[in-house]
Order: sequence, then structure tokens, then C-alpha cells
Amino acid sequence: MNTKQPLDNLLPEIRRKALKRVDNRPPHELAASWSGDDLMYSGPGRSIFIVLPTPGCAWALAGSGGCSMCSYIADSPLEEVSSDALVDIFKREFQRQIQKCEITGPTAIKIFVSGSFLNEEEIPVEARRAIFKIINEYDDVEEVVVESRPEYVHEEVLKDCCQLIPNKIFEVAMGLESANDDIRLHRINKGFTTEDFQKSMNIIKKLKTDFNVRAKVYLLVKPVLTSESEAIEDAVISAEYAEGVGVDRIAYCPSTIHKGTLMEVLWRRGSYQPPWIWSAIEIMRRVRNLVKIPVIMDTAGFGTRRGPFNCKKCNSKLKDAIIKSNIKQTIPEEFECECKVKWEADVEFSDVTRSTTNILKNH
Repeated sequence: MNTKQPLDNLLPEIRRKALKRVDNRPPHELAASWSGDDLMYSGPGRSIFIVLPTPGCAWALAGSGGCSMCSYIADSPLEEVSSDALVDIFKREFQRQIQKCEITGPTAIKIFVSGSFLNEEEIPVEARRAIFKIINEYDDVEEVVVESRPEYVHEEVLKDCCQLIPNKIFEVAMGLESANDDIRLHRINKGFTTEDFQKSMNIIKKLKTDFNVRAKVYLLVKPVLTSESEAIEDAVISAEYAEGVGVDRIAYCPSTIHKGTLMEVLWRRGSYQPPWIWSAIEIMRRVRNLVKIPVIMDTAGFGTRRGPFNCKKCNSKLKDAIIKSNIKQTIPEEFECECKVKWEADVEFSDVTRSTTNILKNH
């Protein structure tokens, strides 16, 4: 199967059509926050997640069309948001979570934007500094986690962030998605190579001498144009690669179908399905024995029509098993269900039977 489809021509059109359907909303309506149990470097704790509305991912807006599975730009105002507005939104969402549950133990603050927190055209320097100064007032906040593409990981920016929160871990999470350049460039359309990624890792490793800075990567489980067996193998190989280049923590993201993406186009045609939950279990079993760094498997969308799915008898049980595995960093317990034989057949024969749909036809 030819996986080198001209996504650079296809994705911008899909993106343009999707953005035409987006309802314009003011920035404060696009913000969100929640909290929950999580695994921190020090052990079990609580994470507060805050989504800030920014102008949108620069990669998706630059004419590339962005990544083949991502629709987060649709939740952006697509216009400049002032530093004052961003800080006010952060304060409001932060206080909302504190009112629900006070910060009284190990806590992480995870700040999400539609693109890169370290891109100063999305989060101006003034806003970044004001937000970090607020966070630094809370002694029980042990970690501050932001997301960024590798090209925005610069030494001076990281130093500035670390100096604002001197007694906390500062973690930069990057969407590596796969250690395979062909998969990342031609199936995901990520727009950077492993060489680019390693440059950002070299900066982070250099700063570890003087600062408590860490790196996390997101690995995508089953990009488009990828079989079930290939998805499992790539996920395992990518984890070994990530640990080898100095990544401190791995978060797997099993594919879910987002609106307005190439992944959705193929899914609607019956040419793509998200991974089995069995595949997530298999990946965790293998990776736990291969790498020593913390590994988390995201369970968002599990058991839903647009997410990883086994059968109604075992979806929730296996989701709970993975969550338990995430917190305790243990290998998921053995589990049997009648649907497992279907997954095994899919893995065994998926390289033979996977679709040869022409993705350019009637797109």
C-alpha cells in the first residue's frame, strides 16, 4: 500500500471546510478546566487541566492543514487574544478548580492550548510570566506541564520558565507521535523530523544541569493508513526510541475520531477504525517490560463510537484496568472476553486486508 499520499494537498482543503463550519465564539467561552487523579513524578497525585484559548496552532494555520487527526484548532478564536485576557481566563479557571477541591497535596498544573504554549505568538511573554507567578504561590504544586512543538523549544525561553517556578518541575510535552519519520511526516503530517525533535531534546538535557526541566512525549496509537499490527509495533518501537533520546515520560494517545479531520473522512468511508482496546493493553504489557520511565495510556474516548472499542462486555473493565495500570505503573492483569479472538485475527491479517481506498477520490 502506498502510504505516501499527497496529504499536503488534501489536508488544507479539509481544514478550510472544517473551519467554515466553526461558530465564532469569544475567548472566555472557549476556555475549559477540570481536575482528576493522576500519576506525578513523586507518585499518585492530582492534576488540574486548564485549556487557554489562543489564536490557533501555527502549523495548522500555515497552509499545511495541520495534523491528520487533530481538530483542536476548531476550538480556537482564530484571532489574537491579549495577555490581560489570557491571564484573567487562567485565574478564573484556576480558581474554579481550587473551589471544587483545594490544593492540599501533590498537584500538577497542565496548561493546554490549541498549538504551542512556548510559541510567543500564541502565549505572549507577559501572559506566560504572569501565569507562572500565580502558580508559584502554591507550594503543593509540584509540576507545571505545557505543550509545544519542538521548534519553539529554545534555551532562553526554558530558562525563563524555570526561573519563575524554581522549586517545581517544569515539563515540556511534545507530540512526537511516532519515532518513524515516514509515519510522522506522510501519515500524520506533523511537519518535523526526528532530527528536529532531537535538537529540542538536546536543549532540555543541557538545561537539566541547572534546572528541574523534563520532557514528555505523546505517541499516537494507530495513525491513518496504518494497520492494527503496525500500530502496535510502532507504538512499542517509539517508546524505546523516546527513552533512548532522554525523554522522561511517555503518554500514549490512542486515536479518536475528531470532526473536520482526514481521520474522520476515512472513518466515515469505512476505511479507518480507531485501535482496539486490546491493542492498548498489548502495548502496555510490552512497553512496561522494555522501558523504565513512566508510561501513561490515555483512555479518552474508550468504548465510544468514535474511540477505541472492543465490545460492550469488556470496554469499561479494560478501561478501568488501564487506569489502574497508569497510576500504579504495573502490567494490566490478564483478562479474557469472546471479542479477543476477533482482535487477534485483525492483528494477524490486518496487513493483508487493510483498505486500499484512494483518499483523493471525492474528498
